[in-house]
Amino acid sequence: MTTRDSRTPVYGIAVAAQLSDLPEATLRLFESKGLLTPSRSDGGTRRYSDDDVDRLRRAAELRGDGLNIAGIQRVLALQDENAGLQSENAGLQSENAGLQSENAGLKSENAGLREGLGAD
Repeated sequence: MTTRDSRTPVYGIAVAAQLSDLPEATLRLFESKGLLTPSRSDGGTRRYSDDDVDRLRRAAELRGDGLNIAGIQRVLALQDENAGLQSENAGLQSENAGLQSENAGLKSENAGLREGLGAD
């Protein structure tokens, strides 16, 4: 089974509007205010990815909570920044685990060398 990247643009505006339960005009408004930037086909037609639709849903939820466009923009930017930091943190944790393993190996090697030196 082929899996699709969630960033691959596949939906036209009508389908994205249905999936996000928003009017097409709202999608255009959100784009004009910089809340998202859908891809464009060679002919200039908007193409939305699954990630875009998720972002639209988050924006709609925030709007429903009473935030204005500027507030939605700030919250989405902070969510994006947080996701980036979480990803970076996961990478650093993985790197740290590798370094700890390498350090343990070096300690073991060092102990073996010391033992060899002490035997002389």
